[in-house]
Amino acid sequence: MFLKTFGWSLAVTVATLIAAFFLGGPSAFLIVAILCVLEISVSFDNAVVNATVLGRMNAWWQRLFLTVGVLIAVFGMRLVFPLLLVGITAQLNPVDVVRLALEGGSVDEPGTYAALLHEAHPSIAAFGGMFLLVLFLDFIFETREHTWLTWLEKPLAKIGKLDQLSVVISLAVLVIVAETLAKDVGTVMVSGVLGIAVYILVNSLGELFENAGGLGDDEEEDENEKAAAGIHGDAGDIDKGKSGGPNAVVQVAGKAAFFLFLYLEVLDASFSFDGVIGAFAISQNIFVIAAGLGVGAMYIRSLTVYLVRKGTLSEYVFLEHGAHWAIGALAAILLVGIKFEVPEVITGLIGVGFILAAFLSSVVLNRRNSAAEAAEERAESLAGRS
Repeated sequence: MFLKTFGWSLAVTVATLIAAFFLGGPSAFLIVAILCVLEISVSFDNAVVNATVLGRMNAWWQRLFLTVGVLIAVFGMRLVFPLLLVGITAQLNPVDVVRLALEGGSVDEPGTYAALLHEAHPSIAAFGGMFLLVLFLDFIFETREHTWLTWLEKPLAKIGKLDQLSVVISLAVLVIVAETLAKDVGTVMVSGVLGIAVYILVNSLGELFENAGGLGDDEEEDENEKAAAGIHGDAGDIDKGKSGGPNAVVQVAGKAAFFLFLYLEVLDASFSFDGVIGAFAISQNIFVIAAGLGVGAMYIRSLTVYLVRKGTLSEYVFLEHGAHWAIGALAAILLVGIKFEVPEVITGLIGVGFILAAFLSSVVLNRRNSAAEAAEERAESLAGRS
């Protein structure tokens, strides 16, 4: 399963590193490898959250996530989007933006592509930070069967019964951040409100069509019926998970899956914003940056699929909690980054730390449950003999 899931990512990694070595020498080879590792470490929690959404989509849309979604993640968000952002914020035409990008230059040198992208960072951080903050708050304000940080999550779930509390708190945080950290208060406010609005729109539309059935064309309906019946597709499909796993539900198609797909792409964008800008501290070559971050993005996609196939989120129930707490931390880091520089290594370590702690907690819980079940079976056996 490992080779089947990560095969394409491994092949692309080898091809990219070889190309980097022959085209840019040992330095380009090393930078691409560093950026790849950086992207994986920073976005690991993204894969866990992606898996919770991907498991609700049928095989056809899952394949789309792994094909078109990868192209959007690698070329769209890591290469094209920064070019568009610099063009809009600096009011430059596409030709001038591409010329600046190809010329390179240090982030500390005014007028360079890296410097212009860095100047746009406050608005990027506000958009991504608020999108992730609402996502985090929606999670912790919802009542759940399992709680990880019980002393904190249970009271928050009770408070979360107030309608639209996550939006109210997010707007209050945005006002405080804009007034205390931003040089251009208006730009940060507009970007933050857009981040909140995009989350509400995409998430609400996905839920709307999912609740309504969300069936698309005949091909998608057939795929959905097969998924619900436990019939697997071809070797490229994402198989049904274990009994009770995240894929052991009726999966949506059509409009519902389309908006879930959009939700996943916006979520990936929110995670990638900071990484794209931070990468210019390592290299000023946009193609080297796109290559390194793009390979890392492919591993995140593969890891998402692996989690879905293995039913990992149902087996280790606290992983989803840890991922969302990591998202909350990333949202805070993005908002703090409006004024202060936060090293990428800190962002990555915090995310991995939450995931690791949640995984270990899940292992402890599973062992405790296994011991309790074994004790119950022994007690029933002794009772039967007597």
